[in-house]
Amino acid sequence: MPHCLDLSGKTAFVTGSTKGIGYVLALALAGAGANIVVTSRHQDECERVCQVIEGNGVRSLPIALDVKNRLSMEIAVGKAVKYFGSIDILVNNAGTAVTKKAEDLSEEEWDMVMNTNLKGVFLCSQAIGRHMIKQKKGKIINIASIFGTVGQWNILPYCVAKGGVIQMTKALSLEWARYNIQVNAVCPGYVKTAMNSAVLEDERLGGVIMQNIPQKRLGLPEDLAAATVFLASGGSNYMTGQTIIIDGGWTAK
Repeated sequence: MPHCLDLSGKTAFVTGSTKGIGYVLALALAGAGANIVVTSRHQDECERVCQVIEGNGVRSLPIALDVKNRLSMEIAVGKAVKYFGSIDILVNNAGTAVTKKAEDLSEEEWDMVMNTNLKGVFLCSQAIGRHMIKQKKGKIINIASIFGTVGQWNILPYCVAKGGVIQMTKALSLEWARYNIQVNAVCPGYVKTAMNSAVLEDERLGGVIMQNIPQKRLGLPEDLAAATVFLASGGSNYMTGQTIIIDGGWTAK
């Protein structure tokens, strides 16, 4: 691995890292040498993933938390800093979605998506950003979506929240550049995970989606790994406020 991509001695805090995209990104960062704070809402799942990660020869810490809750985040950050001494990398990955026509959305469904996908990114970034400001360095990587840049049917709150994440990435990058904190985003297209498998495997909807992907395949969580490691590394030290789109060509049309 090139020296600039070596994360040895660094600590990465990855939200939603027990399954799907977050799990693969946590393994990729560990493979590059980083210690990992594994988080989700369930402690037992965090502990299971830590056992896998430590097979890479790095250390890990399982922490159950709720990204929508400020106190939960602050407690988690305190535990991580006490255990590892610092948090060098934050990957804001935790997210959810509701697939429903806009006119049928409930207020509770709207709030759930917005609070997890947008408020949660803010609370995590704020809590860990305060620590990074003190240490005068840090990398924040927000997992946004191409649907924060273009529209899509039946996922209105998801589109709005991910658009907000992209704008938050830009605004935070300006505020925290003086502290040597780089804030960037990865915008995936359709990536097959357990969360969206029912939609993607639907013959009609899946066919429509595939027609819009020039590469004619769905993305895999592994397709996001190299970009995330790059953004977490010294190789991206002069890059901030940017988004990397990984979508099989969807937004090139």
